[in-house]
Amino acid sequence: MNATVTNLDIDTFLQYVAREKGYSQNTVAAYRNDLTQMAAFIAAEQAKDSIKSYDELLKSYLLKLREKRYSAATTARKVASARSFFRFMVGSGRMRGNPTENLPAPHVSRHSLRFLSSSEYERLLAEAARLPTPEARRDVVMLELLHATGLRISELVSLNVADIDSEQKCVHISSGRQAPFDQGLSMVLGNFLRNDRLDLLYDEAEQALFLNRRGKRLTRQGFWQIIKDYASRAGLGGRVTPQTLRHTFARHKLQGGADLHQLQQLLGHAYISTTRVYRQSPSR
Repeated sequence: MNATVTNLDIDTFLQYVAREKGYSQNTVAAYRNDLTQMAAFIAAEQAKDSIKSYDELLKSYLLKLREKRYSAATTARKVASARSFFRFMVGSGRMRGNPTENLPAPHVSRHSLRFLSSSEYERLLAEAARLPTPEARRDVVMLELLHATGLRISELVSLNVADIDSEQKCVHISSGRQAPFDQGLSMVLGNFLRNDRLDLLYDEAEQALFLNRRGKRLTRQGFWQIIKDYASRAGLGGRVTPQTLRHTFARHKLQGGADLHQLQQLLGHAYISTTRVYRQSPSR
């Protein structure tokens, strides 16, 4: 029976993928979470004095993930983490055989991603731009920022004024990554901060970048409703969700020559497999 997977084994693997593979901090952190969970399960099973091979232990681990009702995508990711780890263990001479060779992974259905064409995006933006209200001017900036950076909606509504870096021309995100933007958007954001945001500001101490009509931070649900309203007016109906703009950004970057690893960094994906769906998905 092989010795249990140790924290040292995991640390050595993580150092390898960070140094040799150039994986981001987010990716390394995600691997650490998955592998620590797996190692804890293996150690607990081995403590029961039941003689099991690694093949049996990993199949039991997979069953435990299903019992905990993890989604197919999350389970598939955790299996992928295990495969990468044990390939490294074998390749570095720490183990003789790879116990994940016959480990099944759940099938993850890939729904076709929805993207906006340039004309569709302009139609959506025009619906906000035609209204004279402070809220509509805020919405224009939010739509342009999403389209230009691919931020998640949760990241967008969590932004504070201090997160906009006009000198570096980037947005600082709480996860630690930066989303760059061009000079045109820099001017839009600067004008918004000097003028339009102040029309919604009631409390000088409020740090949120995007405010609702009560002067408080706009919520994710609030912005989702905004997107639905503009999409309906633009004749785009249910084809547009907040995630659609993120998908559109990703497709645009790939078409512009960005490789998957660059796109992974921009989107803040922990795993390259998550990013790869943009290359596999049809254009509409």
